[in-house]
Formats: sequence, C-alpha cells, structure tokens
Amino acid sequence: MALIGFWTWLFTLVGVTLPYGWAWFLSQAALILIFDVVLLIMIAFFLLADRKIFAAVQMRRGPNVVGAFGLLQSFADLIKFALKESVIPAGANRVIFILAPLITSTLALASYAVIPLDDGWVVSNINVGILYLFAISSLGVYGIIMGGWASNSKYPFLSALRAAAQMVSYEVSIGFVLVTVLLFAGSLNLSDIVRAQTHGWYAFTMLFPMMMIFFVSAIAETNRPPFDLVEAESELVAGYFVEYSSTPFLLFFLGEFLNIVLMSAMLSILFFGGWLPIWNIWPLNAIPGIFWFLGKTIFFFFCFAMVRAVVPRYRYDQLMRLGWKVFLPTSLLWVVLTAAWVLVFHQKVM
Repeated sequence: MALIGFWTWLFTLVGVTLPYGWAWFLSQAALILIFDVVLLIMIAFFLLADRKIFAAVQMRRGPNVVGAFGLLQSFADLIKFALKESVIPAGANRVIFILAPLITSTLALASYAVIPLDDGWVVSNINVGILYLFAISSLGVYGIIMGGWASNSKYPFLSALRAAAQMVSYEVSIGFVLVTVLLFAGSLNLSDIVRAQTHGWYAFTMLFPMMMIFFVSAIAETNRPPFDLVEAESELVAGYFVEYSSTPFLLFFLGEFLNIVLMSAMLSILFFGGWLPIWNIWPLNAIPGIFWFLGKTIFFFFCFAMVRAVVPRYRYDQLMRLGWKVFLPTSLLWVVLTAAWVLVFHQKVM
C-alpha cells in the first residue's frame, strides 16, 4: 500500500493523476525488481561459498584476492563476462543459440515467485505453488536442449541428449515425492505446507525416505556432481555450453545456480518447516521467520557443495539405474503407504 501511495504522489508532482490499477501495477513491478536484485546479489555470495567450500575440502584457499577474503570475486567474474566478446559459431542457428540461455535463466528466476520467505512474504501466493514449480522445472530442460542443438557441434548435442534423459528420469521421482507431501499437508500452496508443519517437520515423520530421495534427485535434476554427466569434462569438454562465451555463458551459469538454491529452499519448505523455528519456544520463536528460512536454505546449499566436493562421478548406466530401478519403485510404494496412513489415521486430506 505504501508503494501504491508513493507512485500516486510521484505522478501528482508532475500534474498527472495515476489510476489505482496503474499504481498497483507499478508497485508490484518495483517489488519484483527489488526481490530479483537482492536474489542475484545473494546468488553471487552463494557462488563464492561454493568455491570456498570446494577449496577447503582440497586444502586450498580459494578466491582470496578480489576484495576482503575474496568477497567481491563473483562481481569481478560478472564484469569479466559482461565485457568479453560473444562468439557465435559460423554453423550455429543464431536465434536459438541466443534464446537458449535466456530461457534457462528466465525460467529459473520465475520459479522464485511462489517461494514463501516468511508468513505472507511471497511474490505470488497461488494455490498451486507446487504444480507451478514442477512445470517451470520441467520447462528448464528446453533451454539446455536448444543450446545443445543450436551449437551445431557433436559435444553439446550429446550433452543435450543426456540432459533430457537425466531430467526426465529424476522428475518422475520428484513428482511422487511431492504427492506424498501434499497428501500429508492437504494443500498445493507452499505457505500452507509450511503451516501444516507447525506441530512437527515432515522430515521426522514417515516422509524421511522421501526427503532423502528428493535431496538426491535434486542433485541429479540440477546436473551437480556426482550426477554431472551432462557436463562431464573428460567426455564432453564442457557439456551443452562448449560453444558459449561471454554473457550467454553467464546466463547458463546463473540459471544453474538459481536452480541449486531453489532446490535448497524447496527442501527447507517441504520437509523442514520453512520459516518455522526448530522448537516453538522463546527465544527461538522471537527470531524472524526469514532468518530461519535463510539459515535452512544455506545449510542445504552447504550439503550440495559438500556432495560435489567428496563424491566421485557416477557412470551413466549407474545414474539411470538409480533413477528408474531404485527411486521410482521406492517413491511409488511410499505414495501408497502415505495414502494408507492418511486414510487410517484420518489426517487432513484435500
């Protein structure tokens, strides 16, 4: 409301009466812009943390030159990529080649619209938040396929084929995991799912195996080690962005990290109570919910980074076997068990 009043007052200064609808639209646009800017700054520090953790495991110092303790390294990399020349291969499909990284990064940013940072702190509080996220994550593979095909090179094309197969394989398991959560919560709204965990986080119920499956599937879905077969340097040079440089490469990289942080946030929301404290007692419940949410998200990002640093890469057949022969039957069985549990114990059902 304050932003609506600000826009109305600003236009009144220049002698223009701004209709309420336009004032509301401008205020929402300003909020989304502020949210995106803060998110991108946070992503820069998440990237630095990832590199620092990887370096610490290998007993190196990591980035430590640009700024105090290397804090400005990500911003230096941003400037470097922005100022480089963008080279498009002669045989590439120029339109699709440029469109691919834009699609990947835009979809990754759009997925944050339904993430509740605190009670009421959400850009778009829609009733089908889980379905929205599932749809957006499914569309994300199109950017990778387009980039791999448009490069007109064998390595990116092979990488795009791998990405499509890998993402389809693990999205099925993630879908069944989400079904078990919504059976317990009785809602597809992410804020309602968090509120349903007031008396106990789902990670400490019969959904614990689903939490583990979601964590591993999230690693595979985001093409992170040990499931980085899409970008396997020893086989495919650099994967689907072999031919990319400058800003388009940066957009692919940004999209990948946005998805990693999103999966960390989803783990926090679906299984660890989002903005809810560990125990609902003072002084824990006096801490603002956004700090609990950020703390949990940072912890799961740390888990992602540690897995990357210590677990060796899977073979492609192992990756597929894990997805189709282990996770899919287990998650399907757990959907049946969860439905039976909810039915017998008369818990809230949609």
